[in-house]
Amino acid sequence: MLLGDFFHITTIQTADNTVTSLLEINPAHPIFGGHFPGQPVVPGVCMMQMVKEIAEKALEKKTRLIKADQIKFLALLIPAENQPLRMELKLTPRENGEMGVDAQLVNDTTVCFKFKGLFA
Repeated sequence: MLLGDFFHITTIQTADNTVTSLLEINPAHPIFGGHFPGQPVVPGVCMMQMVKEIAEKALEKKTRLIKADQIKFLALLIPAENQPLRMELKLTPRENGEMGVDAQLVNDTTVCFKFKGLFA
């Protein structure tokens, strides 16, 4: 939904249960015209969607969010200034086919966003 237009994955690596991807956000995307005019900031819902889409790419299947145990927005993400970004996902398979996901979105050394939840 956002991949390829709002953001692009420049690299993605999987080792054990960890997925690390480098991302670039499109600062010219129309969403920034409203969020916020003259002061563009990446919306939190877009960060959540990025976690979902990167998890789907790594798992090679569609998912849906079952539960969000923890969502923390720790720093503003300004698209024209904060490039590239690193998304780190730790995937933990569950017995019932669900997938535990711990994620963080990092700009250089600043963690902007943390997520812990469950996808099916």
